[in-house]
Amino acid sequence: MGSFATRGHEIALRLVVRAVVSERPPHALLLAGPDRVGKTTLALDLAAGLLCLAADPQERPCRDCAACRKVAHGNHPDLHRLAPEGAGQQIRVGQVQALSTDLALLPLEGRFRIAVIERADRLNVDTQNVLLKTLEEPPPATVLVLAADETAALLPTVVSRCARVRMGPVASDVIAEMLVEAGATDASRAGALGRLAAGRPGVAFALAARPDATLIHTRLAGALLDLLRQDRRRRLAAHNELLEDAAALAVAAADVVAEVEAAPARERSTRRASPAERRAAAQHLIELWTDVARDVAVAARDGRRELRQYELLDELTAAGANVDAAEMARFVGRLDAAARAVDAYANPELALDALLVEWPRATART
Repeated sequence: MGSFATRGHEIALRLVVRAVVSERPPHALLLAGPDRVGKTTLALDLAAGLLCLAADPQERPCRDCAACRKVAHGNHPDLHRLAPEGAGQQIRVGQVQALSTDLALLPLEGRFRIAVIERADRLNVDTQNVLLKTLEEPPPATVLVLAADETAALLPTVVSRCARVRMGPVASDVIAEMLVEAGATDASRAGALGRLAAGRPGVAFALAARPDATLIHTRLAGALLDLLRQDRRRRLAAHNELLEDAAALAVAAADVVAEVEAAPARERSTRRASPAERRAAAQHLIELWTDVARDVAVAARDGRRELRQYELLDELTAAGANVDAAEMARFVGRLDAAARAVDAYANPELALDALLVEWPRATART
């Protein structure tokens, strides 16, 4: 078997292995799953396998041939990658039109032309309709891989023309092994990062690269737990501090728009946050908040072994003993709805204020 980078997605990987060995991949593949769970890694595994020059298909990708090295370095002429760009983080019509033109040409060096569209859920309706023409009449020897966090934003006609694979969270122990094998951190810290990542290897690697991110993450989680005991006034007063820490976490996790990443640190600290930065901060806060709320609900049902943030065991256990598990579970659904609203350009500050008010109250039980 070839050398694949994907871990923890056995069913999805088997499909890719089959496509590589048979040299008969689907013309369009939709990979759906949480952000940074490994969708792009799997897509690049498929690309490397299909473009690898090893004589035996069973050995592809070999990771040693010229084609494999070009895929790894992002300069293979038959591999095209599209990603959201600009302040709105959208994939635009012009990008897809250029891609369709490239895919209509014969492969330059390999057996296929392969396109990977990251965050395909950022394709608007007009852009999807342009892409649909390529999906309906795919040129020979082309493979189009769409990686989407959510499929709800995709047109049914787009989804129906793709082979579909759902990628769920990766086990925390597998993530810990990945971190250690990659030399990203030591074994003692890898276990904690594996749990904090909530099944997403990309998050774990981002946290491993920035130790300060782990500290911010823990501080934010502790602050949210403390707010369970606070009244409405104190909760709303904590808004700015929570958002500032979440903004620092967003930068540390390298998940902000390119122009924010490129800005000097001194400039970022003195200027007013842009709408894109505020939205990224709110998204990170809601993401972490979801993990905290889930852990509180689990602790309320005496499920200590299932906790993701084990370093806050005492705080989570205390919170779980004083909240209604069903109410907390409902709040997790409220967080999910808020995340979708912020992603759809709802005002992030108003969304967070509403969540702070609705965050269940801890009531001492006798």
